[in-house]
Amino acid sequence: MVYKMSTNSSVFVAGATGLIGQACVKNLKLRGYQNIFMPCRSELDLFNADAVFKYFSSKNIDVTILAAGQVGGILKNQKTPVPLISENLKITLNVTQAAHEFGCKRIVLFGSSCMYPKYCQQPMAVEKLFSGPMEETSLAYSTSKLTSMQLGLAFNQQFGEQKFITVIPNSSYGPGDDFCPSTGHVLSSLVAKFFDAHQNNLDEIKLWGSGKPRREFIFSEDVADAVIFLLEKGIYISDPAINIGTGIDHSISELAETIKRLVGYNGKIVWDAEKPDGTQKKLLDSTTLNSYGWSSKIDLETGIQITLDWFIKNIKKM
Repeated sequence: MVYKMSTNSSVFVAGATGLIGQACVKNLKLRGYQNIFMPCRSELDLFNADAVFKYFSSKNIDVTILAAGQVGGILKNQKTPVPLISENLKITLNVTQAAHEFGCKRIVLFGSSCMYPKYCQQPMAVEKLFSGPMEETSLAYSTSKLTSMQLGLAFNQQFGEQKFITVIPNSSYGPGDDFCPSTGHVLSSLVAKFFDAHQNNLDEIKLWGSGKPRREFIFSEDVADAVIFLLEKGIYISDPAINIGTGIDHSISELAETIKRLVGYNGKIVWDAEKPDGTQKKLLDSTTLNSYGWSSKIDLETGIQITLDWFIKNIKKM
């Protein structure tokens, strides 16, 4: 029997100040959860196995949502691939082992759409994982995520329980994202770039690639809502993972034009086709999740406007 989370459950959110983590905390609080553990980095060093074990041993944690880790776009994968593998794996090993050791009933691991092969049938279904070579520009990050999923499956297999589940959201964005152009994902980076160009009255803005690749973007609070929906329903996941998407994709050039309009920038967009595009299309097959009764609520333009408003309000604190 799969554990069903309720408002009486104690929930540990690792990475509670990050994009997905803070969205999960917000969703839990709105649903009436009060026993939420969300230590900041100074309170709990997730790289320290002894500290993580001590933390779990001192709490009675029912559910763990592992939203902590290193993330980044193409540039970060190119410049600093080591932490994208090593730091993500250290955190995953420490948290999963402690959660298992101290009786956690459900543990959520996060995958990424870059786990799918570079040339994958669209929309991408979970059974297509491992069916072909990976996209080179995100190989460091995708390797860590595939390993995380396999670790969860190994725990389930060895101990005969369905405690660990891996969710695969597509390109997530929202308040609290990384807006740094050199480390952030495409949507948040474009918000920062267009805002800067608008503020400085630049005549043009240069963007990576051709603008032709298509991506599926999902608002962070939709991702959190889907995760908590799965936990409260106590849904058994027979596949290695479950996709979380909107079912709609957009070209990067369409995304850029939308952000340009919402920011109010009037300059020219110049595409630098010498820079890599990455995979040409990444659309998830989310029919399994949809069949349980869940669907995304925030459309792309609404989500970008919320994200932009948050960015403008918090830019001085970043």
